[in-house]
Amino acid sequence: MDANAFPSELVEAQTAWYATYQELADTSPAHGTAAHRRRLQELSRRIARHPYWQTAAGTPAARMALKELARAKAQS
Repeated sequence: MDANAFPSELVEAQTAWYATYQELADTSPAHGTAAHRRRLQELSRRIARHPYWQTAAGTPAARMALKELARAKAQS
């Protein structure tokens, strides 16, 4: 899947999801994790409800390609 085929806001939301997930993993429960969990929920809703998934291009393979692209961006 071509990275340019995804809307930029969708890539940004998925990348932010991975970054937030890593922040959550790095946060001690004693310091509170609620804000990170709320952010993950909001990003998950934004990603799942994006209009892109209602198009012909919004296939399960595209979802995996988006995740791979965003994971690479979040790690760089």
